[in-house]
Amino acid sequence: MIRLYFLVFTLLAMQVAVSWAGQQREEHLADSVRTAMGTAVTGLTPPQPFLATPADKQVYAQWLQRNLQTLNARLRQMHGNAGLPELATPELQTMFLQTVWYESSRAALDPSLVLGLMEVESGFRKYAVSGAGAIGVMQVMPFWPRLLTQGDATALFQWQANMRFGCVILRHYLKIENGDVFMALGRYNGVRGQRAYPNAVMAAQKRWLP
Repeated sequence: MIRLYFLVFTLLAMQVAVSWAGQQREEHLADSVRTAMGTAVTGLTPPQPFLATPADKQVYAQWLQRNLQTLNARLRQMHGNAGLPELATPELQTMFLQTVWYESSRAALDPSLVLGLMEVESGFRKYAVSGAGAIGVMQVMPFWPRLLTQGDATALFQWQANMRFGCVILRHYLKIENGDVFMALGRYNGVRGQRAYPNAVMAAQKRWLP
């Protein structure tokens, strides 16, 4: 049954292939790295932001309001007035952005970078599948669940699972590249050293900055 669902989602998503979607390359991971990354992607909990102080709550509220406006504008520009069914209501958009904040903060990433990456990789399509087989909003290759958790790739069609993997993978690449965002983005898309993709993500990121 799971295989059937995966096939259905794949067929539905073929119509939304995007030009920038590439592929992370499967590579040997040291046991310690694989264990650490595997631990980092497990244990999904409801994506409720941790806001310890009134000031934190105010910062988050302002971020959410500003990015709801930006998301609405980008969805109209990219997909027309109909937008995307998975982001058709303010409630769904709020849930989406809440998950972005939670998972990017958990991985110590700037949410604007994650939003820029999703914009370029998938156009925010939840069910996007690239020609290389990358899945979901962050276009995660299906070998990652097998490599890190022995899990099923169909989980990557869920916002939080996809963002969890995508953010952990990007953080891993940043560590390999000693914090160099340009080179880490190249690794993420399988085009390390080429300029077009990192430049596109960083240009998109600017739309999500204050």
